[in-house]
Amino acid sequence: MWYGLLVVLCAWHVGAQEIVESQEHSFRVETFAEGFSVPWGMAFLPDGRLLVTELAGQLRVVGQDGVVSAPIDGVPEVRFEGQGGLMDVTLHPQYAQNGMIYLSFSDPLKGPIGGTLGYTAIARGKLHGKRLLGVEVIYRVPERFYAPHSHHYGSRIVFDREGYLFFTIGDRGQRPLAQNVDLPNGKVHRLYDDGKVPEDNPFVGRTDAVESIWSYGHRNPQGLALHPGTGQLWAAEHGPKGGDELNHVRKGLNYGWPVVTYGINYNGTPITEKTEAEGMERPQTFWVPSIAVCGIDFYTGNRFEKWKNDLLVTSLKFNRLHRVRTEGVDVVHEEIVYTGESRIRDVQTGPDGAVYLAVEGPGRILRLV
Repeated sequence: MWYGLLVVLCAWHVGAQEIVESQEHSFRVETFAEGFSVPWGMAFLPDGRLLVTELAGQLRVVGQDGVVSAPIDGVPEVRFEGQGGLMDVTLHPQYAQNGMIYLSFSDPLKGPIGGTLGYTAIARGKLHGKRLLGVEVIYRVPERFYAPHSHHYGSRIVFDREGYLFFTIGDRGQRPLAQNVDLPNGKVHRLYDDGKVPEDNPFVGRTDAVESIWSYGHRNPQGLALHPGTGQLWAAEHGPKGGDELNHVRKGLNYGWPVVTYGINYNGTPITEKTEAEGMERPQTFWVPSIAVCGIDFYTGNRFEKWKNDLLVTSLKFNRLHRVRTEGVDVVHEEIVYTGESRIRDVQTGPDGAVYLAVEGPGRILRLV
């Protein structure tokens, strides 16, 4: 599966701004906003302001001038532990009419013998001034699924063209559960915008399956995006040691984890000898060694004309931004366009056509111009 991986050719600094020369475009790297703890997800409001979630449980609004608000009141309580906390944020497709904002988070539950359990949940509400009003949790699993594990929550959320809500949940550190459709772990889920299950979901009507499941066999998908031209759903997921994946996600299909993988255990022992199996989908591409793939976004702006509809992919491990070009469902080219000084958690195309990156350590939002 060789399609060529090109790295950034050159980078230098002019004053406080970094100039990067990539294969297709040269661009300037600016600090747009700062003062965050660990920024996790981003979504632009129609007026150009930017919503940013912080893993510790805060939702903030960034003005077009880069000024960061105080934490918004009314956000659901989160289990801020390990990889859990307040994660993704997105707008309803008809936000201009209904004002709905959607959040994914690790929902806390008191354990039977002390401590706190958690599971991925989805909530929505309306932003009024400095407060989120009318907050309701539209997806919450039964208490029997909550677990003490503090990792592999997923959880990106995206709406498709028809207004269906897709979101991801990781295997919660319990590998075999990703293959069991009677459990929500290790799945991409699909709901109506109010949390109800669509009648044409692949497992509707089965008493031995979770009806919200759209696809299964995922390890920990922390990237989810819709192709602006084709409407295809794409997901990026963390592998173990090696084997991060980029998948074209389709209805009812099995993406293999942990039966097939390109990775190994963190102690170097094998998980499986199989990288493919009948009835299981192979990834469109994979990364060995792992890049710790996270947020993804198809570029839809006009400033980087030669990147149009290319997929921008973030890397936590190597502090990178990758650009992936696809033809249909095939990956035909990849380039590392930027390497920063800290982990890159999310990427979004701004309404101004610039590329915005949420980075950790220190937490800030960068802008590529």
